[in-house]
Amino acid sequence: MVSSINSFAVTTKGRPLSPEGEPLRIFTGSPHPFGATVDDEGVNFAVYSANATAVKLLIFDTPTDLDPSKVIDLSPINNKSFYIWHIYIQGLKPGSGYAYRVDGPNEPWNGHRFNPEKVLVDPYSKGNSLSLWERGAACGSGDNLHKSMRSVVIDTRGYDWEGDMPLRRPMSETIVYEMHVAGFTKSPSSGVQHPGTFKGLIEKIPYLQEIGITAVELLPVFSFDHTDILRVHEGNPLVNYWGYSTMGYFAPHQGYCTDPESGLHVEEFRDMVKALHKAGIEVILDVVFNHTDEGNHQGPMFSFKGFDNSTYYYLTGENGSKDFYYDYTGCGNTFNCNHPIGEKLILDCLRYWVQEMHVDGFRFDEGSVLTRGEDGTPLEHPPVIWSIELDDILGSSKVIAEAWDAAGLYQIGYFPGARWAEWNGMYRDSIRQFVKGDPGVIQQVATRLTGSADLYQWRHHEPVNSVNFITAHDGFTLYDLCAYNEKRNWANGEGNNDGVNDNISWNCGAEGDTDNDSINQLRRRQVKNFGVLLMCSLGVPMIVGGDEHARSQKGNNNTYCQDNALNWYDWDAIQTSESKEMIRFWSMLNKKRSNFIDHFKGKYFTDKRSRFGVPEISWHGTLLNQPNWNDPGARCLSMTLGDTAEDTDGLDNIHIMMNMHWEPLRFEIPNYEGLSWHRTIDTSLQSPNDITDLEHSPLISESGYIVNDRSIVVLTTRAAGQGG
Repeated sequence: MVSSINSFAVTTKGRPLSPEGEPLRIFTGSPHPFGATVDDEGVNFAVYSANATAVKLLIFDTPTDLDPSKVIDLSPINNKSFYIWHIYIQGLKPGSGYAYRVDGPNEPWNGHRFNPEKVLVDPYSKGNSLSLWERGAACGSGDNLHKSMRSVVIDTRGYDWEGDMPLRRPMSETIVYEMHVAGFTKSPSSGVQHPGTFKGLIEKIPYLQEIGITAVELLPVFSFDHTDILRVHEGNPLVNYWGYSTMGYFAPHQGYCTDPESGLHVEEFRDMVKALHKAGIEVILDVVFNHTDEGNHQGPMFSFKGFDNSTYYYLTGENGSKDFYYDYTGCGNTFNCNHPIGEKLILDCLRYWVQEMHVDGFRFDEGSVLTRGEDGTPLEHPPVIWSIELDDILGSSKVIAEAWDAAGLYQIGYFPGARWAEWNGMYRDSIRQFVKGDPGVIQQVATRLTGSADLYQWRHHEPVNSVNFITAHDGFTLYDLCAYNEKRNWANGEGNNDGVNDNISWNCGAEGDTDNDSINQLRRRQVKNFGVLLMCSLGVPMIVGGDEHARSQKGNNNTYCQDNALNWYDWDAIQTSESKEMIRFWSMLNKKRSNFIDHFKGKYFTDKRSRFGVPEISWHGTLLNQPNWNDPGARCLSMTLGDTAEDTDGLDNIHIMMNMHWEPLRFEIPNYEGLSWHRTIDTSLQSPNDITDLEHSPLISESGYIVNDRSIVVLTTRAAGQGG
């Protein structure tokens, strides 16, 4: 227990908070750690506010009680150390609710918006209750006690991890699967016991194993306001579905728990992580530190604004005032990431999720905001970025940046730090152009396939700094990329003005769903083409959940507000023959990448050769060693990857022929003494011949191969004389 001074007994209103009936005893407490920390005798509370003049701690018997059972005034003499307010309550038990009221100057022009009428949740809370929460009551004037959020006292000790630890799989051997926790199982067709939850995800782990991914990248799972109805369009409520507006950075999202008021948020999340790890699947969290859900000056006050607005946000105004918020994020405010207190929160948060929740890594939404200094200017050595980079606890965690922000800062190839990987938007664009059939992009494609050396090698970075992706949650699905020329976002209620307009997509001859078999076959072939290119590229591949079974969002490229079948997996559709064909293809494709990982996990290519004389990499067009780099009409490319690893037999050579022309073309095949080529992939063929394992791959004995229009063929070698 924390040593005390000026301790005194407290009689609570209503039933005692101590189950044994003993009165609570209050002590000065400790300024560290921040948040509500449980020990064997009680709870220590600590919260930062540099400019507050008074802080009240509200204690609730349960988080759903309308009124607090105890209100404690924190003494600025005994309960404040520099800028940290703290108190220890002996006898208080986990499951209790708590919140704060904070007073101080209400001077927006000086950056201060203190308002003791607003009930605030702890920035370090490990669980928040939204049972009474009404967003409107947190805006403007008026007391919102009976319509406020409540933090929950949660004891994180004592969980049985059964020996689990973060998996620490090398980044170079990772296949990322970006997915939404709720959308994965929320459809009634999922058949799970707990749809839309962490527990529901556990029930579908065998499916994730089947498709061969190695890591899930979960869209935000920190506490957010899933009750917020943005607007109602044609009778349909539109909500904050994706979760990119965080309320509680240390709290698993209550909407993904089976009993959100029980305080079991932490346990249910841990159960999911442990189960995924047992299946060999890592957990990467999509985190949002660039802004909070408090919005601009008209937005709600539920935490940071009320504790210390001038510390936590970038502020602006006329003539040096601080009435308003810089909006580098497009979401109303920008979190002051490189202020020491902002930096501390981010570091404490990440360490918590690694140490206490065993997650394996993080993807940082609008990560470029984290490179901005306290005046908003991008820094060469931003403190928070380098602290994450060099931190001993986080050093083995994967860190991935979305290396841009809404204010135009674009740092692909320039993001600070050494081990930070980046979502490679240039990879996405080049591959989309090529598969769409745009001419003259083969040099760009060759660069992207080989790890984007133009972006990373000059900084002594490696191919693993590039997260290669073709689709992401914000944009067309892979099927829609091949089925729509134009976005169809009318259901979002914004007049189809939201979402990007230039999708570099091609509908294959008809807009949207069609009964034309030839168009549907072409679309499936295009999806497979994208998949082959992605899995045959140096760097870290990321696929979007549902792309493996050709999930469609009906042309909507910005489904942030659609908590309905548009975003949910349709598990009945997954059982159709067409979906099973696609799942089989992706599963075998992912397995092939794992089998041939030596080609894709190393450093940039050199002039080494295999023991059969195959160069580590060589480029061709339809003719060997003639890639036609300067042909403005070129739509085809071929490359050979030699098996030059020291610990192999030299037989794992790969030859890839890519024809994005609308006519079949004959490609020459290289000849190496002692080797025979076998076809393992031809995206133009019907399943099961579109992809085969090596043991059943047919021998290609000719000196050339007819690659059909808009298709890709992959050959691999075996020792000459071995049959297929």
